[in-house]
Amino acid sequence: MIKQVLIYLSVIVLVVACGSGGPKKPKNLISKNDMVNILIDARLLSSANSASKEIMEQRGLKLDSYVFDKYGIDSLQFAESNTYYAYYIKDYEEIYNKVTDSLERLKTALNEQKIKEEKEQKKREKDSINALKAKDSLNVNVKKDSLTEDVLKKKLKEEEGVLISPASSMNRQSPI
Repeated sequence: MIKQVLIYLSVIVLVVACGSGGPKKPKNLISKNDMVNILIDARLLSSANSASKEIMEQRGLKLDSYVFDKYGIDSLQFAESNTYYAYYIKDYEEIYNKVTDSLERLKTALNEQKIKEEKEQKKREKDSINALKAKDSLNVNVKKDSLTEDVLKKKLKEEEGVLISPASSMNRQSPI
């Protein structure tokens, strides 16, 4: 008999505890769109590597309170709003789907930008190689900034009959 009373009492307590209707809506509930933005910023900050975090801290950015300061909220307001949305799983799922989609689009955009920059870098390298080839059409690589034109002309006349210059005096490639 005591066992039955304990079982019934446990079931009643369980029903009352589970059926309490969830958390009350906070007075200062953060909107769904703001929660999305807050969670995106928090995720981006948390994914920064240690070198980036160190640079941000050196510049006076307080990482633990940056997101709260940016949106004008405090940690209690965020915790209450997060608890409220977490209880209503469809709302929470909607928020997290938007966060995930936004981060995926950002990742795609950054990858596209990286590919574009790599292509531009390869093009610049190719252009500079082609420019060097055009300047070096006579196979003469002379640094004009270190010598005057008169000295260069004099050196070229002196080396006109020489097929190979000694390695110790070679500042340029001599024509073959």
